[in-house]
Formats: sequence, structure tokens, C-alpha cells
Amino acid sequence: MKITFDAIPLVADKMTGIGWCEAGQTTALVKLHPENDYEYSFFTDASGAAKERIKQFTVGGIGVNASRFPKKIYRGMSAMLPVPYSQFFGSRSDITHFFNYIVPPGVKGKTVVTVHDMVYKAFPETVRGRTKLMLNMGLKSSMQRADLVVTDSEFSKNEIIKYFPEHEEKLRVVPCGVDMERFAPCTDKERIEQVKKSLDIDGEYFLYLGTIEPRKNLERLIKAYGHFSDEVGENAPKLVLAGGKGWLYDGIFSRVQSMGLEDKVLFTKYVPSEDMTPLMCGALAFVFPSIYEGFGMPPLEAMACGVPVLCSGEASLPEVTGDCAVICDAYSINSITSGLRRLYSDAGLRAELSAKGIERAKLFSWEKSAEKLYDVYKELM
Repeated sequence: MKITFDAIPLVADKMTGIGWCEAGQTTALVKLHPENDYEYSFFTDASGAAKERIKQFTVGGIGVNASRFPKKIYRGMSAMLPVPYSQFFGSRSDITHFFNYIVPPGVKGKTVVTVHDMVYKAFPETVRGRTKLMLNMGLKSSMQRADLVVTDSEFSKNEIIKYFPEHEEKLRVVPCGVDMERFAPCTDKERIEQVKKSLDIDGEYFLYLGTIEPRKNLERLIKAYGHFSDEVGENAPKLVLAGGKGWLYDGIFSRVQSMGLEDKVLFTKYVPSEDMTPLMCGALAFVFPSIYEGFGMPPLEAMACGVPVLCSGEASLPEVTGDCAVICDAYSINSITSGLRRLYSDAGLRAELSAKGIERAKLFSWEKSAEKLYDVYKELM
């Protein structure tokens, strides 16, 4: 088969979970099934930055099909006019897979689209206006164009059926994975301290790693941490909130200031991928009380590192964590506080969750994810 992967999520300035999901699935797929012809397609510009970013993912023999047409102009045009995608990327592919919700018009061959979640429908107030507009304008026609629709969890499948029941027969679940070589227990204490120092972290800490935005439930987490810190006193571990700024993040920063927690709640800069594992492994526990996730890769990555996890019981998170995390009520500050208290005070619980988390993470390899995705491609052909 000639298979094309739309690589826009991979060549972004700062990759998000969608990009890492595509990277994990595509690079594993090429290793498992080298008999096919693969390529990444994307728009680039005169700087050549996109071509540089894609290089780290082409080592397995994936080709590059780049168009020098401006991406933003194409997106604007294709939203209003049926400008054929094949005009920029040709018509030789048997299958083209779009990993970020939207299938443009005029794609030759079969098409697959990954729809990660329905947060723009379920919690529209937590989604950036531009993103909502794009999905409201384009997702319905995108799923009509797609031959099959992939999603990350049974939860997300049911959510898509709720809002788009007409596409139920097209839906296939392909869970995300975790790179067990990249995310693994780190025994290099010097490396952990080096990363902590680079981020101005001193002493013990709880860690949240992800986008700083409302649906991650960070304001409730900060309130819960404030209660926990009052109970424990000056020896309380700090709360480190690491990740890029998302949509409507001002209220999260303001909450820290209004509670007088500036010295205890630390916001870091964007964390480079090579620093994620040492940062996780240095944490007392990983905290992720999100109210909505299509899959929830960060707690899975933390479990692979052997870090005990506190997460909410919302959306897809129970599918990922099973019984290998402390589960809290996302909407209850007292419940989140209780979870922090348990993980802080019970070393035996932390050790138990660490061991169970590593075993749980092994169920979600990128190889298993890629094989499920390949079954989707075979079904199409």
C-alpha cells in the first residue's frame, strides 16, 4: 500500500499530545510493516523549519511530500471553497490519514481521520474560539468525507456517537500508546536534579504536566493544594504546573496569586521532550484531575515512569489508569485534597502504585496501537 500521513501535528512549533500520538503510531507502523510505501505530507515555507522538524520522525524510511503553499491560506480557502488537497500533494496514495479532526476536500484514494474527543461539544467554554469555529464549520463534513473514523478510547467513541450518530458504523477505536524506552524509571539522580535546577524546583513536589487550560481542572487543583498545604505546613511539597499556556489560562495564574501561593505553586516554561522523564521521576506523585480527556497520555507516561498517579474518574481516564491510580472526584476540592494527602502520607501506597503503574503501562505500547491502526487500513483496502 501507498500510505500518506498528514504531518501537520508533527511540524508544529511545540508538539501537543496529538502530535505525539501520530509520531508513536506512524513510526511503530513503519517498523512493523516495512513492506508498504509511507510518506509524511505537510505544508512548509521558505524557512524550511517544518522540514527540519520532520527529520526526527523519518528515520524509519518514511518519505516526505512537502508543499511550499502557505498552510494558513490553504486552511482558509478550503474552509470556504472545495480546493482539492490532491492539487498540492498528488493522487498516488491508496490511503491518506489525517490525525487532527479535519479531512480537506479533494483527497484521492481512501481517507482515515482521527477524532480524539468531543470536548468542543461537551465543554465548549473550555475550548479556544478559533478551534471551536474550525470544528463547528468543518468536522461534520470531515467525517462525511472520511471512509473510516479513528478515535482513542471507548469513551470517545460513545461521545462521537452521541453527537454524530449517523457515523457510528465508521468508528474504530485505536488506543494511544506510550514509549516504554523514553518513559521509564530514571535512576540518574544527577539528571533529575539538573532538570529540577533548570526549572527552579527545589525539594519535593507534586507534578502536573500538560497544557495550562481550564478543562485540566487546575483551579480546583490549586484550591485543593492550598488546603493540603495549610494542613501540612511549611514542609508541604510544592505543586509544579509544567506545560505550555493554553486557552483562558489567566484565571489559573490569578488563582495562585489570590491564595498567596506564589512561593509554593510553580509554573515552569515549556518542558523539552528530553526533560520530561527526569521531571516526572523526580516527583512525589503525578496529579491530573482533568474533567475531560479523549485518552489521557500524561498519566500513562507517568505510570510508565513508575510515578504514583492521582487523577479524576472522568471521561476516558479510568480506561487508561485502571486500578493503578488514586481516583478523585474532579468536581470536589475535598476529594482532590484527600488524594494529595493520601499520596503524601502513605509511602507504601506510593510504592504499590509505582509497581502497578509500570505493569499497566505495558498494556499500551505503540506497537499494539500501530497494529490496531493497521487493521483499519487493511479493512479499507
